[in-house]
Amino acid sequence: MIFLFLLLLECIPRPCSSPCHLNPTPPPPPPTSPPSTSRIARPRRTYASSTAGAMATPWTLLLPLLLLTFAAPRQNSLASAAADAGDVLLQFKEALSSSASGVDAALKNWIPGSSPCRANVTLWSGVLCNLDGNVRGVQLENMSLAGTLNTDALTGLPVLRTISFKNNSFEGAIPDLSKFPGLRSIYLSMNRFSGEVPGGLFVGMQWLKKVHLSRNQFSGPIPSSLEHAPRLLEIRLDNNQFDGRIPNFRQSGLWLVNLSNNNLEGPIPRRFKKMNPGWFAGNDDLCGAPLSYECGSPRRLSPVFIVGIILICIAILLVAIGLFFIFCRRRKQPKESATLPTTQPVKTEPVQVNRADQRPVHAGGGSGKKVPKEEQGRLTFVKEDRVKFNIQDLLKASAEVLGSGSFGSSYKAILSDGPAVVVKRFKEMNGAGREDFYEHMRRLGRLSHPNLLPLVAYYYRREEKLLVTDYVFNGSLAHLLHGSQGSTVPPLDWPSRLKIVKGVGRALAYLHEELPVLIVPHGHLKSSNVLLTYSFDPILSDYALVPVMNKSHASQIMVAFKSPECTGGGKPSKKSDVWSFGILILEILTGKFPANYLKQGRVGTDLASWVNSVVKEEKTTCVFDANMKGTEGGEEEMLKLLRVGLACSEADAERRCELGEALAKIEELKEYDDGRSVQ
Repeated sequence: MIFLFLLLLECIPRPCSSPCHLNPTPPPPPPTSPPSTSRIARPRRTYASSTAGAMATPWTLLLPLLLLTFAAPRQNSLASAAADAGDVLLQFKEALSSSASGVDAALKNWIPGSSPCRANVTLWSGVLCNLDGNVRGVQLENMSLAGTLNTDALTGLPVLRTISFKNNSFEGAIPDLSKFPGLRSIYLSMNRFSGEVPGGLFVGMQWLKKVHLSRNQFSGPIPSSLEHAPRLLEIRLDNNQFDGRIPNFRQSGLWLVNLSNNNLEGPIPRRFKKMNPGWFAGNDDLCGAPLSYECGSPRRLSPVFIVGIILICIAILLVAIGLFFIFCRRRKQPKESATLPTTQPVKTEPVQVNRADQRPVHAGGGSGKKVPKEEQGRLTFVKEDRVKFNIQDLLKASAEVLGSGSFGSSYKAILSDGPAVVVKRFKEMNGAGREDFYEHMRRLGRLSHPNLLPLVAYYYRREEKLLVTDYVFNGSLAHLLHGSQGSTVPPLDWPSRLKIVKGVGRALAYLHEELPVLIVPHGHLKSSNVLLTYSFDPILSDYALVPVMNKSHASQIMVAFKSPECTGGGKPSKKSDVWSFGILILEILTGKFPANYLKQGRVGTDLASWVNSVVKEEKTTCVFDANMKGTEGGEEEMLKLLRVGLACSEADAERRCELGEALAKIEELKEYDDGRSVQ
């Protein structure tokens, strides 16, 4: 290619101001009087025009050839990079299988010859994709993987930004992460890693923002290289065995430093004095603010304090004894008193089967009335790789009421030998017959996207339905935006809000692509149905329920039916989901709760109308949430997202933005105007 460029360059004629080398003549004598300005300027213009004329034709021919020469290798390199990502991940899987267990079952859709990404849509479990199809993250969380972790093969992913192996059983030393200078997020919490973390492990990671190593068995000092990560925002090292002093972190954006339950000592740096005291608790030799005792002061307990501790211990002991006797008495009672309520409690005694018609009869029923097959009370799982349990296990589990929404009540059930799950009870879900209901649940069970809450199991009765899903740690986006007053969790900053919008858009586009036959693929998109994980990744819930809901109930409750075209007597469509997405974007940016979600008959002022009125008055800066931090340098990107939200919430469905077009614009947005992007 360089030879071709030089060859073409030789073909360009070189202009010369005068043929001095052929006919050397002495310069003319100087004029006796100063020449006029016009006579001097005219030859210069003639020379310039002649030069340009001589050069125009060769460069005009050369430029397209150069563009073709440089463009072709770039296109080939992008295609080869997309193909290489799958090979790199398969090498990583092979290396992981040789040292860890459970890999083949967890990563069974990592198939040779297939691609892990289609644009930004993830096709392989635990893979995060960019819009251009490159792998930007490996997220193997909650997969019951055990053994040692070797990440060397992942060095073949040039744009790897996130690695997460949270909530597994990996053990041994921490992987060598110094080979990944471009990492932004590292999540290794809730494993069995041990030993010291090398002091220089994070050297050169100029873009590192989040380091979560909590709930392991790390020891030794906190790695000093974390002091020199200039963009660090979060550090979680709690529940380990780190010792020594706390480094003097100076990063201006660092807002979360959880070092609780370690063996640290010495004074807490002054810049942390306003942080949550619980983030430093459990270190007996730490002192200074935000803890309650100053450095140098004795920690002797007063007699009054000792007496108080003794009395509290006695009270706890008496309560424990009382609970023990209550528990023993309850075990002798019928199991209808289980904590998870149902409309008609399921009997736990075995059922008798009439062989003549194969229909069950209640064991305790005096009348011998036969019960239809669909009312047997079986819990049906839609995913084969999940830990199985039955309805009796749910009845025995301790249940916590999470809330009562427009569909029904939600409970958090903690199983004795399994994870925490959420059970939602639906009473207005008779829009489809039993077989159609089963088929729709199986269709939902086949969906797989990192920003969708997977359906685990369902329970069918004619009077009510139960849907079982995983429990998500951080609750809903609505709670963080509107109900977190007095909480120790700070308000969402601009990068986090942009990350949530991108995740919601990707999940919504996935639903529209995978469920094309549905009139409204989501139907109930609102901030309370956007859950947030431990790392504040968005997870959509209550999606694709329109086909099984009672139509009258859906038209009164579901958000898509509140779009302008529906309130005017029309029917919902895929554009209704886009309208809901636009309202959600405006809610995230303004921090204001949309009046559309209030009870029937109290609609009030529309959020999109209010934003439009403020924008027309050229008071755009007044629109954004005053509690939103991290906005410096991102004002222009925030305005771009605001315009996308208004285009999606356009009242006229014909003029409303298409979902694919909106998502493409959102994917181009950055954290800051200088080009730094969001995960």
